[in-house]
Amino acid sequence: MTRVVLAPDSFKGTITAADAAASLAEGWASVDPSATFVHRPMADGGEGTVAAFAAAVPGARRMPVVVDGPAGVPLETSWLLLPPSAGSPGGTGVIDLASTSGIELLDDLRPWDADTTGFGQAIAAALDHGVTRLVVGIGSSASTDGGTGMLSALGARFLDASGEPVARGARGLADIASVDLSALRTAPQVRVLTDVTNPLVGPRGAAAVFGPQKGLDASELSDVDAGLARLADQLCLDAALPGTGAAGGTGGALVVWGAALAPGAAEVAELIGLADAISDADVVITGEGSYDGQSGDGKVPSFIAGLAASAGAVALLAAGRITSDSDVSLFAASASLTDIAGSSDAALAESARWLREAGALLASSV
Repeated sequence: MTRVVLAPDSFKGTITAADAAASLAEGWASVDPSATFVHRPMADGGEGTVAAFAAAVPGARRMPVVVDGPAGVPLETSWLLLPPSAGSPGGTGVIDLASTSGIELLDDLRPWDADTTGFGQAIAAALDHGVTRLVVGIGSSASTDGGTGMLSALGARFLDASGEPVARGARGLADIASVDLSALRTAPQVRVLTDVTNPLVGPRGAAAVFGPQKGLDASELSDVDAGLARLADQLCLDAALPGTGAAGGTGGALVVWGAALAPGAAEVAELIGLADAISDADVVITGEGSYDGQSGDGKVPSFIAGLAASAGAVALLAAGRITSDSDVSLFAASASLTDIAGSSDAALAESARWLREAGALLASSV
């Protein structure tokens, strides 16, 4: 009897990690009916972080909240309340930026005006509830506002030379003349999940590397970079600190608030007990939407391949696409949905179907 642990990340914008795991299991079972499955849907701080905790932690409750979304209109979303524990008597709030201020929430990109206010409002709602610990994932940001929206929702004020609040989003960064943190809410214990180690500014900074994904033209990057540098000066933040460029600079804003940055995949895995689940597994299947040259740098598949190797389990990979610059040597076998389906459009249109096919293919390979 084969014991299979299913620990994929979400396939961004197409299928959740939990549904991906279920489809892979169904496909595997069609080839190996006697197999047993342990579902541990994963995340690294981006889309699906709340869902991963909700699936893995008994007693977790989704808490509805209405926030200012990145499109500039109210957004109905939720944060997750984990039960009280010895280290957090008031419970732990889990909030992902993707579900409050994320790029997947936009029909059209808003590089100058999208902001992180909704993320901050969800954090404030968790604090109002009385949580004594926060776990926040900051992947999939829609904005490059340096986290000013988040900090504003928690009581900070960003003012221009006339003492008036600056515009939201990246648009207001260049006008910041002073910052008032006197009413900023006190941070509890806060862990920030991110797989990004970029600094806030410079050629590897938030604007230069991630700005184009959020709609900034090449000609606009230097202006936003200068605005982020201005913000760092006002906040007395070391703009070269690794991780401060995550989520359009929200990583830096969280550091200013007193949070600690942590590798997203490792933190989620610890909190959902993934190592214990893998300890007596025969096979571990992981995956993500795009397995590429960056996937070996702390993202879910490479991290899980390491856990599998330590446990003596066979590591397998299923991905929406597997690019030519990626390293699949960590895995005994891999399956690309794009290759199985015949095109990326077909793979995206019916991800669950092709994940079932991938599960069956991987079962036949070992």
